[in-house]
Amino acid sequence: MQNTYAHLFTCVVYGLCLSVPAATTEARESSSTLYGPLGLNVVPNARMDDVGTIRLGVSHLDPYTHGWASFQIAKPLSIIFRQTGEVSRINEDPVRLYPGLDLKLRLAEEQKVMPDISIGVQSAVGHKRMAGEYLALTKRYHDFDFTGGIGWGRYGSAAHIKNPLRIFGNHFDGARRLNDEESNEPENWFTGEDAGFFAGLEYFTPITGLSLKADYGADHFVSEQATFDYDRPAPWSVGFNYAPPVLSGIGANVGVALQGNDKVMARLSIDGNVKNWPGTHKTIERIQSPFRAYRTDKASPTDMRLQAGQANVGISTVEIDDHEATTFLALKGMNSDLYSAPLQIGHLAKHISNHGGSDVERISITPVRYGLHGPKISVLRSDLENAAHHNGSAEEIWHTAEITRTAVSPPERIPQSSASFLGFRDISIKWDSEFSIAEQDIGGLYRTGFVIGAQAPKFVSALNNFFSFRVNVADNLDELDKIRFPAILPVRSDIDEFTERTIGLDTAFTSFTHSLRSDLHMSIVGGYLEEQYAGGGGEVLFRPHNARWAIGGEGFLALKRDPDSALNYKLTGDRLLSGHVKAWYDIPSWDATLKGKFGRYLAEDIGGTLGLEKKFRSGASLEAYATITDKSDFDLFGLGGTTSADHGIRFSLPLGGLKPLPDGLSADVTFSPLGREIGQSVKNPLPLYELTDPFSTRHMAEYWSDIKN
Repeated sequence: MQNTYAHLFTCVVYGLCLSVPAATTEARESSSTLYGPLGLNVVPNARMDDVGTIRLGVSHLDPYTHGWASFQIAKPLSIIFRQTGEVSRINEDPVRLYPGLDLKLRLAEEQKVMPDISIGVQSAVGHKRMAGEYLALTKRYHDFDFTGGIGWGRYGSAAHIKNPLRIFGNHFDGARRLNDEESNEPENWFTGEDAGFFAGLEYFTPITGLSLKADYGADHFVSEQATFDYDRPAPWSVGFNYAPPVLSGIGANVGVALQGNDKVMARLSIDGNVKNWPGTHKTIERIQSPFRAYRTDKASPTDMRLQAGQANVGISTVEIDDHEATTFLALKGMNSDLYSAPLQIGHLAKHISNHGGSDVERISITPVRYGLHGPKISVLRSDLENAAHHNGSAEEIWHTAEITRTAVSPPERIPQSSASFLGFRDISIKWDSEFSIAEQDIGGLYRTGFVIGAQAPKFVSALNNFFSFRVNVADNLDELDKIRFPAILPVRSDIDEFTERTIGLDTAFTSFTHSLRSDLHMSIVGGYLEEQYAGGGGEVLFRPHNARWAIGGEGFLALKRDPDSALNYKLTGDRLLSGHVKAWYDIPSWDATLKGKFGRYLAEDIGGTLGLEKKFRSGASLEAYATITDKSDFDLFGLGGTTSADHGIRFSLPLGGLKPLPDGLSADVTFSPLGREIGQSVKNPLPLYELTDPFSTRHMAEYWSDIKN
């Protein structure tokens, strides 16, 4: 367990926080509790972090040491992966491990009279020893934060009152075992004969970063007293939290509290916010060819294309008709998230305007990406010129712009706008790490490495070719056999065999992508699709450019790869079918995308996945997902039972936006159980929703200010 956490902190903390400005460290910012969520010493409050905040922490209060990673995935939702170890001495390996996934949801935000109101579920899925639920209310008055609430399970074992939810049925009033070896499930939430009250306050002192905390909890440690000779502390605690000045972009919190008369709680956490990641959308150099201060007499489509080509802009033939110049723009490829669509449209519009003569008044550009095309973007030339000469703004360009659906495809092959090296384009290097800290027997599993890929030269104009290699750097997946039962036909449980090879072929596939209309897209892919599977399949997507929703479907014939072959290129002969209907919805109040899919997974199980993704202007993203199917796998936390669920959270950071690093560098970190069998699907190497995101009105509106950069 200690080695796993050392690797976790070395890789994740260093990679995330070295250049990430910390979450705002104000004098009145809440800090973590003993278990990870924001709160006082041992009881939670109703506060939430800023969206995008990631906290990593460790704490100790006899007889447990806790380690956690918390993610503020949306404004009202926090998710925590926690590992709790029962220790006899803090410097020794744990006697038992009690992992869990914790959730916190804000129901109401603080107003003049209204307090913050949140509900939380500790070990929403996980060991019952740490399971508990709460409803917390927090209100600020000058330099004081007052908290009160009611708890169930571990948070309510003081049994101050009968469970108030019993009025809704006998389900909530049944006896609740707090020391069961079975995994906690949703059916256990808010149940039990009794509940307890907790309360406390935090005083933010005049000393910057220092606050004093006092609370009274309802945890009577009933499981510990029943299991071993444990002298429980009094329910009150007093202590302090100190947030020292930010060091190298890392925010930190140190907390110490006296629990009762004879026990001490200690806590250390670090934090950063991915939305503050300094690598942002790049700008395109325009100094060498600025907007002209005058218009030429005659339009020259040839010069438009020549100048754009010299600036590495992919452009088709420009058609001029009735005062309008119309063309297609090839957006930069897989790394185009560093260059917003409005930025690239504005860059091309400059070249068209400079050679547009005196009559062209409207410039219409249809963005294209790997054979897919979006709606037609039409802007007034005079608005662009005024903005370029500081007599107008991007908002004025937007006010007169038109975005219209079109079924017209590019009439010719458009040169790609991304730079090439020996014919290879979109060269990328991704640092890829995965962690499963929710293991009962070994504390945690991890793997880390690099994925190096590129777009290969075209042999057929309609087809795009891609490949990548995976370099495995470090892992402890040799421990996987100790906690997983071997499968006759493994889906993902043989991942440890793939990591034994230092270098393996990750992907090598050919794709055909096409847009029937600007809102209806399709793709066909075949080859080595991902690390563990080859095969073929396709996807369709209906995504109106001005809608918050999209629907689609995909299906794949997956061929299992042999980890014992060179570069893992051979096939075992196992064939699996998977297919899903898919949907997306952009939640305006959360500024996040809710996505779901339903269908058949690789283990022939039927079920669905629900996910939530938050993207930031910097190009960073946070995503959480949960899957439930009709088949059972080994228990999610290795507790000896079975489960039908899988879940995870991942965050991605673009490194190519950091000067002087080149495009194509990124870092992905995933927290999820490794080696699962149920709820697994082929990792689509060219997902249409991501490819078409620059075509959406949401993307255009969010980055429209780039059109004049």
